[in-house]
Amino acid sequence: MRVFDRTLAQVTLETQPPTTSAPVHATWVRPGPLARAALPLTWLATRAAMLVLLVTDERAPLGVGGIAHEVHTLYARWYATLADGAFPAGDAMWQYPPGAGPVLLAPGLIPGLTYFQGFVALTLATDALVTLVLARTGARPRRSAGGAWLWVAGLPLLLHIPLARYDIEVTALAVFALLLMGRFPRAGGVLAACGALVKVWPALTLLGTPRGRTSREAWTAALTSAVAILLALAVAFRSPFSFLRHQGERGVQIESLGGTVLSFARRAGWSGHIRYQFGAMEYVGPHVGAVAAASLVLTAVAAALLMLWRLRAVSWSPATPFDAALCAVLLFTVTSRVISPQYLIWLLGLAAVCLTSRHTTQRLVAVLVVAAAGLSALAYPVLYRDVEAATWTGSLLMLARNGLLLGAAVLSFRSLWKGSEA
Repeated sequence: MRVFDRTLAQVTLETQPPTTSAPVHATWVRPGPLARAALPLTWLATRAAMLVLLVTDERAPLGVGGIAHEVHTLYARWYATLADGAFPAGDAMWQYPPGAGPVLLAPGLIPGLTYFQGFVALTLATDALVTLVLARTGARPRRSAGGAWLWVAGLPLLLHIPLARYDIEVTALAVFALLLMGRFPRAGGVLAACGALVKVWPALTLLGTPRGRTSREAWTAALTSAVAILLALAVAFRSPFSFLRHQGERGVQIESLGGTVLSFARRAGWSGHIRYQFGAMEYVGPHVGAVAAASLVLTAVAAALLMLWRLRAVSWSPATPFDAALCAVLLFTVTSRVISPQYLIWLLGLAAVCLTSRHTTQRLVAVLVVAAAGLSALAYPVLYRDVEAATWTGSLLMLARNGLLLGAAVLSFRSLWKGSEA
């Protein structure tokens, strides 16, 4: 009987269908206190280092130094003119749309601080707000914290330059516009218009909005708010459009792609030289006009390519508006007659927005932008004398930096195009 029972039990076990385990679902694990503190602690440490570099810039400069000079003298001088109710129409270095006026006025309105202190305080506050928004966006489902980390860790690669320019404020408007555009297209359009009235390029955040209602609402809001703000500024200040004349007089800056070509031409015996004009070191001499004209032609080609993409794009992912904005700004940057180091702030901000989405096609592009930011700080201020003199060190450095930006632009457009195919 016992033998029979054992045999029956064995047969039963062998003939039963195998048990299936319950499906395993991924569970979100709340990060610990140390992990949550890593980003703000990194922000505090890096911004403290940037601040130290800024306040010691005169005593112990890196390279050519004088990073804060623009705020102490130029911005402060413009503030005095703006406070008197006029844009600095007679200043050839005033090359910014009228929306820049309120941004440059704001630091002088903070009680108890000098203009310089107020400027840096507002810049740091804006930087912290961008970090917070990117971090909160990255914490949502199907999002990534990579964007916040790129911004926090990438910006210090430019040393203390970001604290002495108002490009963080402009970049913040573009970042917020992109992140709002999907759910609140009208609000995104208004912010894009505000950014465009400060430094033009944030208008490109509207390029990748999905066809249909989102685009109509965002573009209409941008246009109407831009007109309203322009009218208000025209009433409040004299000479609001004087920047157009000065902007058109720009030449070929030594840090631009065309400037890199001319620096190697100098190595080969070209007779041109550099001159400080319109707020930058620019090349003057034979064929500079042709190089400047070629840059304008390439800019037109870039615009045509972006319009072609917009017309032919079939598929939109949640990241397409982000990717399109980064691609557009990259293309217009590399074809520009001017590539100032603060332009990398724009690219870092847009790359950070791209990395908040797991659908982005721009991950490798973001890596190239970060690398270009590091080389930009070497070019200015650390080795700027070599760049000015077109030594082999300076010329090769600019070739590497601009080569990275050009490669990033080509890769960005290719990835955007492929990602938008059916």
